[in-house]
Amino acid sequence: MAPATWNVGPITGAFGAELSGQLLRDVTDASEIHSLLAEHLVLVFRDQHLTHAEHSRLAHLMGEPTPAHPVVPGHPDYPEMLILDAAQGGKNALWHTDVTFIENPPQLSILVADAVPPFGGDTLWSDTRTAYAKLNPVLRDAVRDLEAVHRIAPLAYWGEPFDSALTRDDADYLYELSKKQPPVIHPVVRIHPTTGLPNLFVNPGFTSHLVGCSRIESEHLLRLLYSHQVQPEFTLRHHWQLGDVLMWDNQATMHYATDDYENVDRRMRRITLRGTRPVGPSGVASRVASDPLIAVR
Repeated sequence: MAPATWNVGPITGAFGAELSGQLLRDVTDASEIHSLLAEHLVLVFRDQHLTHAEHSRLAHLMGEPTPAHPVVPGHPDYPEMLILDAAQGGKNALWHTDVTFIENPPQLSILVADAVPPFGGDTLWSDTRTAYAKLNPVLRDAVRDLEAVHRIAPLAYWGEPFDSALTRDDADYLYELSKKQPPVIHPVVRIHPTTGLPNLFVNPGFTSHLVGCSRIESEHLLRLLYSHQVQPEFTLRHHWQLGDVLMWDNQATMHYATDDYENVDRRMRRITLRGTRPVGPSGVASRVASDPLIAVR
């Protein structure tokens, strides 16, 4: 008997799909999910209710999980699992692509909802592949071979310090750990390792500045690219329900967790899978920014 296939319902005209007809806990071959993810970039699975063990099994079936986070400890029983609890500072109302401050950022992320607010708390995604394709050809050529420095923001997953549930000791601890993470240089335009398609690979969460550009050029060009990427035509908004599982291609998207649910309980858990070193259209690959004249801005 042939394996069951997913029912696929597009979410927007640009990207995203809701998959139904199977339970993720029963999947034994991840090839179809990988193919759909490369096509749609964001996949929504409703009514899954994955346990921690099933979440971990799915991640291992999909690829090689990374540690939960380069500087934040994971779940005590599942070190690959990052717990995002709003009551403990786990908010992130900032557009970003996960962990681009390392040489090999994650390939994809798998997020499970354990507690969702009765209102608000949606997550938005941006399709950076279509955003690049829709740039004016002159702008596409202008940014094609640029590079950018990415560095960790110590409290990137917990909001600004004045709006964080972290204690001062927690903040100091994360700050000290972050200083051990060197900045990296990534191509501004990345070639997707599976599809071969180009996409923008800069994000407000971790991109510091453009290499070889003046401060004015860097700040204004990045601001333009950020604004362009988050136009409604390139975004989708997901309203969480208990049992939801979201997967996204971390190589060609950004996301944003809206902080509009006051102090209501919101808890998520995320596992990321190891990715490849980003490569630009000219073949230049990502690397550690070892020259302080380049790394510091």
